[in-house]
Amino acid sequence: MQKVLLLTVGMFALGFDAYVVAGLLPAIGSDFNISASQSGQAVSVFTLCYALAAPIFATILAGKPVRRILLLALVVFTLANAGTALAPTYTLLLLSRAIAGIGAGLYSPLAAAAAAALVSSEKRGRALGMTLGGMSMGTVIGVPVGLLIAEQIGWRGTLWAVTALGVIAIIGITARFPNFPAAAPPSLRQRLAMMTNGRVAATVGITFITSVASLGLYTYVASVLQDLADIESITPYLWAWGIGGVIGSFSIGTLIDRTGRPRLLMTVILALMALAVFVLPVGIHYALAAFAAFVVWGATGWASQAPQQHVLLVLQPEHGPAAVALNSSANYLGSAVGSALGGAVLLAGLAPGQLPIVAGALIAAALLGQIWIVSRSQGFAKAGREEKIQS
Repeated sequence: MQKVLLLTVGMFALGFDAYVVAGLLPAIGSDFNISASQSGQAVSVFTLCYALAAPIFATILAGKPVRRILLLALVVFTLANAGTALAPTYTLLLLSRAIAGIGAGLYSPLAAAAAAALVSSEKRGRALGMTLGGMSMGTVIGVPVGLLIAEQIGWRGTLWAVTALGVIAIIGITARFPNFPAAAPPSLRQRLAMMTNGRVAATVGITFITSVASLGLYTYVASVLQDLADIESITPYLWAWGIGGVIGSFSIGTLIDRTGRPRLLMTVILALMALAVFVLPVGIHYALAAFAAFVVWGATGWASQAPQQHVLLVLQPEHGPAAVALNSSANYLGSAVGSALGGAVLLAGLAPGQLPIVAGALIAAALLGQIWIVSRSQGFAKAGREEKIQS
């Protein structure tokens, strides 16, 4: 598990970078004199390029030494964040965010698959939880600290902090991580079969819808809080969201290993997430309810990835990295779509305070889909047992 811990350093930097930008959007918008919906596209372009990069590079670079690929990803990610910090125009900022998304899209799914490969099957859930926990720690620690840095020396200073973390991760992977080959890439026929497999498609579809709702809403959390309760300082709420993320990402692995029922766990996660998001418009006026909603929202959002990855690794054991990359793509494509749709509905006249209701409805739809998946999987399992008895 010590080698898995090395991977979490890079994931920490990714989590810091991916989620702090949402909190920096007002400052970025003010600096470049653009609207909230326009500045929100800085999140969309990062997540869209992440989503596109993950499956493409999982195929092109699979079979190459894992350490070399991880280092390449971190170098791209780190240089791109330096470019964001130096960007003189918003166009160049978007370009650098896109490149950073490519580096993140290469690193994150490979890190998750490598973590699973480094441990026994009995510890796979904990390894995945620890890897995702690196991202959540980047959120709970990095995002509030990043916002404090931005208050003191500007949003560009926060991006320099992300750059420094990337350098530290590069040093750690170079010095201590083992050099072993990644799994051989699946053929085009196998990849198409994976994408057309009903159970794989259903699992990835739930990930996508959940991300559209949860991460799309997170992008505009500053505007939502200001509209609902005239809240200017969002840092305490991001602390609560991040703390929930740490709890969710570090506990979910143990729950998966102990219960062995990741699909059922995902059902509970979606139910709690929907409740937390629906509570926000009213609960925001009561401190305890507001912070509890943010904690639950963060916990369920971060916990939702490990069960899905675990299911896909079981469904596609011979092509684990590609399957994890597919799920990561769905997650970040959902974030990009959610950010873009959020900006579109705001331009169309929807009040920011109404976004939680829209997000909650999407999560409820994902919950219904997940219940259907669980019932179908139980039916398959029952049929399998009956066939075994008859034989």
